[in-house]
Amino acid sequence: MASAFVLAGASGASAETLESALARAYGYNPTLNSQRANVRATDENVARAKSGYRPQVNASADVGRTFSDVTRPGGEGGISRLTPRGVGVQVDQTIFNGFRTENSVRQAESSVFGARENLNNNEQNILFDAASAYMNVLRDTAILDLQRNNVEVIDEQLRQTQDRFNVGEVTRTDVAQAESRLALARSQASLAESNLRASIAQYRQVVGAEPRQLAPGRPLDRLVPRNVDAALRIAFNEHPAIKAALHGVDVAELQVKIEQGALAPQLGVRGTVAQRYDNQVEGDRALSASVVAQLNVPIYDGGQAYASTRQAKEVVGQRRLEADAIRDQVRAFVITSWGQLEAARAQIAAAQSQVDAAETALNGVREEARVGQRTTLDVLNAQQELLNARVNLITAQRDRVVASYAVVQAMGRLNSRALGLAVNHYSPKIHFDQVKDLWGGLVTPDGR
Repeated sequence: MASAFVLAGASGASAETLESALARAYGYNPTLNSQRANVRATDENVARAKSGYRPQVNASADVGRTFSDVTRPGGEGGISRLTPRGVGVQVDQTIFNGFRTENSVRQAESSVFGARENLNNNEQNILFDAASAYMNVLRDTAILDLQRNNVEVIDEQLRQTQDRFNVGEVTRTDVAQAESRLALARSQASLAESNLRASIAQYRQVVGAEPRQLAPGRPLDRLVPRNVDAALRIAFNEHPAIKAALHGVDVAELQVKIEQGALAPQLGVRGTVAQRYDNQVEGDRALSASVVAQLNVPIYDGGQAYASTRQAKEVVGQRRLEADAIRDQVRAFVITSWGQLEAARAQIAAAQSQVDAAETALNGVREEARVGQRTTLDVLNAQQELLNARVNLITAQRDRVVASYAVVQAMGRLNSRALGLAVNHYSPKIHFDQVKDLWGGLVTPDGR
């Protein structure tokens, strides 16, 4: 019964399921929520880039106090005390800047798309960690039950051996062997308990709650394709890490255009309005206004723009190589995960056969020991082999479930929508649409 705990155990009505644990991690995991906040912060880069299309308006005011004592030929002149002051408004509007604003907006949008893909990849990692933590708790709980049951069985075996020693049927050696095996069983039970505590702590970290009455976990076979080639095709087209890397290439290429824009003429318009008081004599007023078109043509800046452009081109090459490396990593991840899934499937069948054979062997050794054809050590060894077989079966069942999630993760499809989680699916586009065209305001869309 314990060996089938991971995949086929029973659960109560209030038991936590694997899907509900994943939903909890999706909504409350701090690492995932931090990544969502990072995407929202990246959204603001689009509004910042679009500010280059808009006018820059500045107001100014000044006030001072002057004193002058003027003496002219003929005795004319006198003392003058003035309070010159004024207010003004200046408006600057860029007309053309070598398409730097346009390319900056496109670059900011590519950065947003890359941040979204990084968020999707982070979501995959969190959901996989939650699934692994869930199955680890189930596995370690079942193993601890087996180890504790093994302690009880060997303790009873020791009692029976001691009774037989008292009547002279066995030797002191048989008693010592049973005592040694009991000590080993208690040690293994303590280790199993320690492993379970560690798994519970990992579960609490990822999911955000203590595991209580966990229902059996089942493999994610409905999202696993028929063969590894199909998995690779899906991964190359859909994996968010690859998409994020390609957006990184776009960002780097647009940076080249931005740097080249510094070599183009810059055309803008400046309008000013100013009101002055007490400029020449006390009580005078002067209103001035102007509109000036300004054209700046860069000729030579010491080579800075050229160096920046060359540097940006090298970064493009670096980003392309990084994208190739990520493709290779995804390919290796898919193949490795697929191999682990196939191995886990085979291990379950082998482990089940091992359990059946070990149970038959233990029953036979016990019967033979009763008639004196087997020793106490033979019985203890058979008991240990059965225990090991059951542990192997539990581990293989856990690996089967986790490997199926790993394959789906490697393909890039381990997300809340594909899993059908009962959650409010987070959409980064909502915040992006709220802020991309804002002209002002200090309050974020959520009211902070």
